[in-house]
Amino acid sequence: MKTLYFSILLLFSLLGTVRASSLPETVAQVKPSIVAIGTYQRTRSPAAIFRGTGFIVGDGTLVITNAHVLPDTLNFKAKEQLGLYFREGAKTSFRSVKKLAVDKKHDVALLRLSGKSLSALKLGNSEKVREGELYAFSGFPIGMVLGVYPVTHRGIISAISPVAIPVHNSRQLNPEMVRRLRKPYNVFQLDATAYPGNSGSPLYDIRSGKVIGVVNSVFVKESKESVIQKPSGISYAIPIKYAQKLIRSVSNN
Repeated sequence: MKTLYFSILLLFSLLGTVRASSLPETVAQVKPSIVAIGTYQRTRSPAAIFRGTGFIVGDGTLVITNAHVLPDTLNFKAKEQLGLYFREGAKTSFRSVKKLAVDKKHDVALLRLSGKSLSALKLGNSEKVREGELYAFSGFPIGMVLGVYPVTHRGIISAISPVAIPVHNSRQLNPEMVRRLRKPYNVFQLDATAYPGNSGSPLYDIRSGKVIGVVNSVFVKESKESVIQKPSGISYAIPIKYAQKLIRSVSNN
């Protein structure tokens, strides 16, 4: 019996080691698909302005990010371009993109990359995500200050809860909160810290690398944490199914 007991313990220990060691391999596979979303204007100082994170999907020319990461307008007269920055060997490259579809309700956007395709991530099933499961996300928490080198964090799904919660009194309401309360949807709450630059980062399975959510550091907090005077440090992610709907809408047209 003792031999059997220790054999079982050894088996669980080995399984735990396999799970833990899979993250470095997954991160190495994911990083080439992580891009910095920003604008470029040659006559401006600085010429490059970082706005958030994005990631490559589909045929390698599609890019998913948060809708709030995109600028409302571009200065076309000054030849300002929306695009992405990514590592290409030892240098940082810029490629222009165009907006294909935007879902402001769920704060996701789909872009099309010009030129040759890049390494793409696979999308998972966000309906099967469970509280307590471990995931990772990679992006640019402080922008391109330290260069275009994606940073990875990991954490569990600490809760799956509505994007908006009722407030204690009507003075805490605003028109956007009212809209979200009328048609709430669930988001993933994480116990890992994401920063504004992480907006648009992929939240992915540490073993398969499949993306199940889009990290959101601004949009969700506006409604979930409106009663808190200072930011809580809690992070959230939008289920990937809403980005998948955008991809299908573009494919069907």
